[in-house]
Amino acid sequence: MTVVIVNRWEMSMVSEVRTRMVDGAAILLAKNGLQNTSFSEVLDYTGAPRGSVYHHFPQGKDQLIGEAIDATGARVIAALTAKDGEGAREITVFFLDLWRSVLTRSNLRAGCAVLAVTVATDSPDLMSHTATVFRTWRRSLAGLLERGGLAAAEASGYSALLIASSEGAVVLSRAEQSLEPFDLVSGQLLDQLDRMLEAAPPA
Repeated sequence: MTVVIVNRWEMSMVSEVRTRMVDGAAILLAKNGLQNTSFSEVLDYTGAPRGSVYHHFPQGKDQLIGEAIDATGARVIAALTAKDGEGAREITVFFLDLWRSVLTRSNLRAGCAVLAVTVATDSPDLMSHTATVFRTWRRSLAGLLERGGLAAAEASGYSALLIASSEGAVVLSRAEQSLEPFDLVSGQLLDQLDRMLEAAPPA
């Protein structure tokens, strides 16, 4: 019995270290970009033991980065799924607030980990990861927006616009060290959505 308990504890610790490294990599990607997110920096940031690197990620840095991207994507989907059934405006405000909070919590130092990898990688495998995340976000948002009051075609187009515009607005705000660009873009996005909702036929 003691051996079983110890083994379970060891497995739990191994899983905790691995999760900590993945989450730490996602944070560092969002703040520092792909080139400045190395195994050493992840270990320093998370306090994970150095011997754990190739035990947890035998395929190297790309494996860690790929899992960090996937985890980031999954967290956004989980947050959005919780809003299913709400109106298109509430969903849009919520999505924008997710990115606004990234900026405010980081004092305008962090952005999107997925975008950071997309613009810097020359790895087809990592690009495939980022494409999957963006595609999943876009389709999930489109479904939520459609159920929230937009026509299918409008929901599909607006979901892509919402993601692209908010990502760009985050970059502008980080560059200018001001929330003004993000708030300006958010206002334009909400104005456009309101016009589409006003023109929509009654349910």
